[in-house]
Amino acid sequence: MRPSAERRDFLLTGSAEAAELEALIDPLARRLATRLAARQKRASRGAVDIRRTLRAAMATGGVPVRPVYRRRHRTRPDVVLLCDMSGSVLAFSRFSMLLLRALSGRFRRVRFFGFVNTVDEITEQVRASAPGDDVRALVATTATMARHHGSSDYGTALADMIELWGDALTPRTTVLVLGDARTNGTDPNVDALREIVARSRRVLWLNPEPVGQWDSGDSVASAYSAVVDMHEVRTIEQLRTFVSRLMPV
Repeated sequence: MRPSAERRDFLLTGSAEAAELEALIDPLARRLATRLAARQKRASRGAVDIRRTLRAAMATGGVPVRPVYRRRHRTRPDVVLLCDMSGSVLAFSRFSMLLLRALSGRFRRVRFFGFVNTVDEITEQVRASAPGDDVRALVATTATMARHHGSSDYGTALADMIELWGDALTPRTTVLVLGDARTNGTDPNVDALREIVARSRRVLWLNPEPVGQWDSGDSVASAYSAVVDMHEVRTIEQLRTFVSRLMPV
C-alpha cells in the first residue's frame, strides 16, 4: 500500500506530490517560526538592578526586602537556513525549497543559502518564487553552489559559509542546516561547524536519512551531531514531532 502523505519519505517523493507536500508543510512552518522566535519565560527577568533596588529599599528603612530586576527586551531572532542541494538529496531539496518558501515571510530577517560544495545565497530567488514554481530549477541557473565538481563537500561549504557569508552569523541568529551529512570522502571540517555554533545563537540540523544509516559509507553524521542538535526528519510526521519538541531559547 502507498504510505500516507505524512509518512512518505522525502527522499522518495516526486514532483507530482509537491502540491500535497506544500499544503502540509505550510502550517508546520508557521509553528516552526513561532518556536524559533520564542524565548523561555525565565528570560523575561534579568539581573538585579542595584539602583532601583536601593531606591525601593527607602520605603523599608533601607533594607532591600524585594530586589528589583532589570527587564529583558524580547527580540525576535534572525534565521539562516543552509540547505544541501546536491543530487544525492534531490528529493529532499524539493522539501527544503517548500520549507524555505513557507518560512520566507515569517521573520524579521531570514536568509537562505544553498550549497553542493560551495555556498551561495538564494534568498531573493525563494522570495520571488510563486506557488507551484520549481524553485530548484531557478536556483540551479542563478546561483553558484558547485565548483570543480558536482559532488557534495560539507567541509568546504561550511568553511565558505564563514568566509563568504559570516555577516549572517550573529548572536541573534538561529541556523537550520538541512542535509544528509555525506561528504564523499572529503574532510568534514568539524571545526568550521564549531565556529558557526560559536557565532550563532543556536544551530539545528535536519537529516533526511534514518538514524541507522548515519555513519554508513561516507556519512559523518555522528561527528556533526556531537557539535549540533541533529534530528532525523524524513517525513512530515517526523517534521511535526521535531517542531513539537523544539524548545525555545
